Amino acid sequence: MNFIRLPFLVKLTLVVMSIIGIGYLLALGESILAPFFLAFLMAMLFLPVATFMEKRLRLTRSLSTIASVMIMLIILTGLVYFFGSQLSDFSKDLPHLRVQFTNVFNDLQNWVSDTFHVKIDEQLDYLDQGLDKLLSSSAVILGFTFGIFSTGLGFIVFFILFFIFILNYRRVLNNFIVTVFNEKHKASVQEVVNEVRVMTKKYIIGLCLQVIIVSILTSIVLAVLGVKYAILLGILTGLLNVIPYLGICIALLISCFIAFATTTPSTCIYVIIGYVGVHIVDGNIILPFVVGSKVKINALFSFIGIVIGEHLWGIAGMFLCIPAIAILKIIFERVEGLQPWGRLLGEEERPHKKRKKYKISKNITLEEMD
Repeated sequence: MNFIRLPFLVKLTLVVMSIIGIGYLLALGESILAPFFLAFLMAMLFLPVATFMEKRLRLTRSLSTIASVMIMLIILTGLVYFFGSQLSDFSKDLPHLRVQFTNVFNDLQNWVSDTFHVKIDEQLDYLDQGLDKLLSSSAVILGFTFGIFSTGLGFIVFFILFFIFILNYRRVLNNFIVTVFNEKHKASVQEVVNEVRVMTKKYIIGLCLQVIIVSILTSIVLAVLGVKYAILLGILTGLLNVIPYLGICIALLISCFIAFATTTPSTCIYVIIGYVGVHIVDGNIILPFVVGSKVKINALFSFIGIVIGEHLWGIAGMFLCIPAIAILKIIFERVEGLQPWGRLLGEEERPHKKRKKYKISKNITLEEMD
């Protein structure tokens, strides 16, 4: 077979046009593709549960899918109830928080005025200008509009329907992907599909474990420091931590605000130190040992993905972009000719780097994942 060799500029033009076209289609199909991709991630997470019910409990595919949906809805209902009750308590304390924050703010104004000889009116002007700039940033808005991700009746309905269909017709989808390619490539395509499915499942499970561990650590730190709503802020931090670097900063700002309003200003310093400690533990222990290094995305493309995700799908895109890039990285590393793109998305490889090991007990050793 004779292949047509195109000039570099022609190939570059085709690649750029393809990227622009894909981006346009993603933006155009936001209302369908966003819940579909979230449903795909949740289906990968619940795939072991459905397989267990089919093999061990002898349930049919339909019954195992319905049972998985019921388990997922129970978990989501519990989370919604928890956040609703915590926000209800928070709203009841708003008058007290407002008074306490006003008193602390007035004391801070007087201290700035006495120390730096800046009039209070000038301070208010500076604060108004800074606040306008902060509120124009979508990153800060994320912290206050976190509920947007799960609101919207249409989003929820599409998400549940896609979850059912993907879980119930997973073999049909798998057979389609395999048979759509040439017969001589069927074995290699099936191998790539299996590897991607297994690695994606491990990544999603590891990501959920990371959220749980970070939530627990942050809740403990805030509770020890005496910050009110420590559990709520801890869970919020764990969820926002899905967004690398940016998420932990947003959670830190929210926690410092609550600590400033409910405790003393000096507590904010300890909150910052605690968050830095949690971030160090997350980056050096939790991420490599729970999620693994093969799906770790470097900081550059994490930031690019967040910006593009927010531009295409808004708040939902900021959360879904990192799993999407991780899945693309997995696919690129297993498809011939695309390996350089996979290495570009990941961290710098160290061929002689040894896996980290921590001996917990005589029979339990924690080893860094691939």
